[in-house]
Amino acid sequence: MAHKGLWEQLNKLDRQRTAQRAKCQYLTDPQRYIITLLNTEYVVKPAESQIFSTGTGGSRTAPTSSPTPAEFLEQLCLLAYLINAQDIPPANKFVGPENLPSGQFYFRGPHSLPTERLEETFGKWPERLYEVSERFGAKRCEFGDASIELSALPRVRLKIVIWRSDEEFGARASILFDQTAGIHLPLDALGALVNLTVKALVKAAE
Repeated sequence: MAHKGLWEQLNKLDRQRTAQRAKCQYLTDPQRYIITLLNTEYVVKPAESQIFSTGTGGSRTAPTSSPTPAEFLEQLCLLAYLINAQDIPPANKFVGPENLPSGQFYFRGPHSLPTERLEETFGKWPERLYEVSERFGAKRCEFGDASIELSALPRVRLKIVIWRSDEEFGARASILFDQTAGIHLPLDALGALVNLTVKALVKAAE
């Protein structure tokens, strides 16, 4: 079973309090959390150690005919978030990964953020970012040549900024985090969440 240790941690927690911390729903009969990841609804069933997408939400065009099991990284993000999220307001201050606790050491080498994929996809047409991000419930920001803010998880907000390429300079992209992001997720899960977000945006632009 994937993420066995995380399931064991989650099952030790009070479920109503967990839902309050994570800003999601907890329902009974059957017992399950209802939580949104990248504007798509997921059901987390702790007793069965199952997570699946209902297919509803802005990132999919229509509900699926049957539940779709969550992929490995989706499971990691959702479980880690349910375990770690805290009932605190956002800081409304966005910082680079190096400004998160221990981020300057973690987000290097194989754990570097996937900004190149954003540059390749949106560098020539930054405004395309606005079009594809609407389905994820993102809002426009006034930075760079195009920028958005989105809630990847209920309490984890990201900001993506694109600078257009020209004859003199190549495209640039930045991924910023609300200053509280490292409280709600450990860095490995936060990195996974960024990769899921970038993958979804790139796929939507194809």
